[in-house]
Amino acid sequence: MAGDLLLVGSIPLDTPEQVFRRVGGPLGPYLAYMPDGEVGDRRYWIDGIAYRVFNGHPEIETLRRPAPDANGVESWRPLGVHDQFQFRVKPGVAQVRFGDPGWRLGYTKDAVSSHFVFRQLKKEGVIPQSVRFQVCLPLTFSAIGLFFPDPADHAKVAPGVTAAFRAEIAKMVELIPPQELAIQWDLAVENRLVDAALAREGTPVAEALAARLVASAAEIASAIPESVALGYHGCFGTLSGWPSRQPPDLGGTVMLLNAAIAASGRRVDFLHLPTLGPADDAFFAPLEQLRAPDAKVYLGAIHHMHDADGLRRQLQTARRHLAEFGLAAPCGFGRAPERPGRLLTAEGSAPPPDILDVIVGDHLNAVELLHQARG
Repeated sequence: MAGDLLLVGSIPLDTPEQVFRRVGGPLGPYLAYMPDGEVGDRRYWIDGIAYRVFNGHPEIETLRRPAPDANGVESWRPLGVHDQFQFRVKPGVAQVRFGDPGWRLGYTKDAVSSHFVFRQLKKEGVIPQSVRFQVCLPLTFSAIGLFFPDPADHAKVAPGVTAAFRAEIAKMVELIPPQELAIQWDLAVENRLVDAALAREGTPVAEALAARLVASAAEIASAIPESVALGYHGCFGTLSGWPSRQPPDLGGTVMLLNAAIAASGRRVDFLHLPTLGPADDAFFAPLEQLRAPDAKVYLGAIHHMHDADGLRRQLQTARRHLAEFGLAAPCGFGRAPERPGRLLTAEGSAPPPDILDVIVGDHLNAVELLHQARG
């Protein structure tokens, strides 16, 4: 059924056409939205912004950049969170500003180019006509939070970044028909901080933090017409592992997504929540607190952390706390482990020959299990 699957972003291929043909073709009948795979420097998510936008900005000083590769050649791709770019706002700068509105962050350029390919492949019948083109973007705090270690710099950078995102959205909507477009905001850094606050300081502190971290959604969402689909992607991160961390339950993610919905000031069409290996009620119980009356919910349960029957058990457990949902992976695949046999298949199974076969095959298997669970 259309809309039973969600792809949250990156695919380990080199061009949007490869992504649309290899993944969008076989999975298209089950998708409501199709991303271009976040190819190029978007494969490393926010590190692309650090490299192409913050690094070299005249009002920003680069304190650290990723280490060279094994041959001593410069690299902008970090080995982990410990190796990411670090910046500070230069002394005397009150507000960092970004020129070339609508284009400076690079997302509009990529979106317009990818959408052209997307439309051509729709004409060829590769992608179903009902599928929208999906653009994946980090919300403001995810775009800056890990890169500027001095919290005092955040207030100097965040307004300019928020304005730049708003301008990019406005330009995309000008150049891409809104009824063909879906915007997904990624919340990995925010999710990490809310989970930590919830574990350390409890619900009131974590709720207040969540509201602050997604406050920029209020300003950005107002630039998104109602005819554009809007969604949010909760995430446990993948840069230092797949996943990078394993919180005890979905409480922090639900809290964060509730805050994002409240801040948006408009209809939210879809939500994504990652899952881990457990199939116990305690992990999924926070789903009952999700306040998303208009949104299709996707659980990121297509992953390598299950045993042979793990996904089936998770579906049974989740349905006790959320009546209806679709399925996704916990995150994108751009930085997934290089051994595809350990990526999504059960431990000990024979590795398939190609990671794309794994991605497509496991999604098709998952949607079949979802249909069985619905009876």
